[in-house]
Amino acid sequence: MGFNMRARLREADIEVTGYDRNPDVTDVPSLAELVAAVPAPRLIWVMVPSGDITDSVITELSQHMEAGDLLVDGGNSRFTEDQRHGALLAEKKIGFMDVGVSGGVWGLKNGYGLMAGGSAENVAWAMPILDALRPAGDRADSFVHVGDIGAGHYAKMVHNGIEYGLMQAYAEGYELLAKKEIIQDLPGTFRAWQKGTVVRSWLLDLMVKALDEDPGLESIDDYVEDSGEGRWTVEEAIANAVPAPAITAALFARFSSREDNSPAMKMVSALRHQFGGHATKPAGS
Repeated sequence: MGFNMRARLREADIEVTGYDRNPDVTDVPSLAELVAAVPAPRLIWVMVPSGDITDSVITELSQHMEAGDLLVDGGNSRFTEDQRHGALLAEKKIGFMDVGVSGGVWGLKNGYGLMAGGSAENVAWAMPILDALRPAGDRADSFVHVGDIGAGHYAKMVHNGIEYGLMQAYAEGYELLAKKEIIQDLPGTFRAWQKGTVVRSWLLDLMVKALDEDPGLESIDDYVEDSGEGRWTVEEAIANAVPAPAITAALFARFSSREDNSPAMKMVSALRHQFGGHATKPAGS
C-alpha cells in the first residue's frame, strides 16, 4: 500500500524518497539514510503493519529526525499507541499525526479515503500530500480532520468495524442464495443489484468481480483472518456501553471460520482479497 502511495504522490509531481526492507523497491538502504535524503523540515510517512513493527520504526526514526520535522503514522495502529508515539516525538520537538487510510490495492488508481488526527498546524502542513493521495473532487468527500492525536486511527478503527459487518451481511446473503436450487444465476443476481438498488456499494462491485474470477470460490479456503481493528472496535463498544451486535457477530463469525467449512466465510475471504489484497488460504489448506 505504501508502495502505491509513493507512486500516486509521484504522479502528482511530489518528490518522494521511500524506504522498504525489500531492496527491489527501496530508494535508500536504511531509515537513517532515508532521513538524510529528505530535505528539512521533513515529512516522514510510516506505512507498516501495526504493533511492534510500527513501534520499532517510529522509535528508530525518532533517533534520526530533527526538531521541526513531522512524522505521520498512516498504518492501522491502535489509537492508544498514538498518544505514546506523539509524546515520544514531542520530547524532541518532532510533530506527529495519525492518519487512517482506506483504499487498499485500488488506492493508486482511485485515491484514498483519509482520516487525520493531530494539530491543525500539522494537518495544514501535510495537506498537499493528503490532497494528492485522496480522490479528485471536494476534499470533504474523502478527507476529514477528525480531531487531536489518536482521533484519525479511532475513526479508521470504527470504519473497519463497519466493514466487518457489511462484508458479513453480503457473505451470508451469498450463502443463502447459493443453497437454494431455484436460484439458477447466482453471479447475475448480485450483478443486477449493482445499479438502482439500496444495497449497491463498492463492496458489492468487488463481490461480483470475485465471482467472475472464481464462480464457485473453489480456490479459496473459508479461513478468514482478523487484523485487529474489529476486535478493538468491539472492545471500545464494551468500554463505552454501545451496543454493536452486527460488528460483534461479524468478528465472531471470523473466529468460527477457522473451525467449519462455510461458503459465507469463503466470500468474506474473497472480499478482503479484492479490496485490500489480503492473503487468502488455498482451498483444502
